Amino acid sequence: MTKKYRNGEIWEFEREMSGRTGGGGGVGGVILGIDGGTTSTICVCVPLLPLQQSLHLPDPLPLLARVEAGCSNHNSVGETAARETLEQVMAEALSKSGSDRSAVQAICLSVSGVNHPTDQQRILNWLRDMFPSHVKLYVRNDAAAALASGTMGRLSGCVLIAGTGSIAFGFTDDGREARAAGAGPILGDWGSGYGISAQALTAIIRAHDGRGPQTKLTNSILQTLGLSSADELIGWTYADSSWARIAALVPAVVSCAEAGDEVANNILQDAVKELALSVNAVVQRLGLSGSDGKGSFPLVMVGGVIEGNKGWGIAQEVINCISKDYPGVVPIWPKVEPAIGAALLAWNFLKDSHQE
Repeated sequence: MTKKYRNGEIWEFEREMSGRTGGGGGVGGVILGIDGGTTSTICVCVPLLPLQQSLHLPDPLPLLARVEAGCSNHNSVGETAARETLEQVMAEALSKSGSDRSAVQAICLSVSGVNHPTDQQRILNWLRDMFPSHVKLYVRNDAAAALASGTMGRLSGCVLIAGTGSIAFGFTDDGREARAAGAGPILGDWGSGYGISAQALTAIIRAHDGRGPQTKLTNSILQTLGLSSADELIGWTYADSSWARIAALVPAVVSCAEAGDEVANNILQDAVKELALSVNAVVQRLGLSGSDGKGSFPLVMVGGVIEGNKGWGIAQEVINCISKDYPGVVPIWPKVEPAIGAALLAWNFLKDSHQE
């Protein structure tokens, strides 16, 4: 029987559905995969595949519904707003798929800001209060879904996420894991979109007051923001210091670097070094490249900073930098989005639980 949850309005569709179908959803068992980031949150609803399915999954994976909403990182927007967003996307995905909570077999919620077992347990308790007891629940950092999107649900290898924030996360076949960076802008995710843009804004102020060299970044970013002087930039920055708003300036930094601006170029070079350092730290701690450091390992590359901006070549520069220390790195650009990766993780976790 479907649980009633305190946020009843979001789940009102279930009562209407029950009246039409006489109880239960209109489709068979389903899985929910959620990728919750600092910029957006995506939930996909996929049909439950046979647990005896081989590793050769359908391509493309069947998709019943996909829903997108805003930030669900509790460190960025607060716990209440983050939970409201997560609940909203799950309810809407089930509604669009013609299903309800009783049909859900497994959920993998892979969200940024899950950095400690206490974070996991708090979210698990919240989910358990919302879904029927038969539903298998899995909560991971968003890096897990990003890796799974490149390995089709297998938690093995390393993932580098460089979007609004940045993190390198690695997993081994025997269950060990390690991370580097991902501590948020205050603690220095300097290879991230926020880090790149924050350095650019700082460079503009330094150039304006004579502490730093003149840079094309000044005119480019002021024009992008519709500001007339660097003095106005201070007010713009502190009027709303949300991470995604700052990170959105990365394309202007890349354009200036491509136009030959030394300051912008140095900022991107610093970002490349920071991203490579994060990956190298994870590879070393987990021994992903073998005892001699030359073994191959997958590196899944995700995020707007390395997926876009191909003109300056941030992604290739990062790979080149990593390859100096670990020549066996095998870069992978996922064919599916991280939310699908989360759904594949949920399916694999569910399959493993049935085999135990």
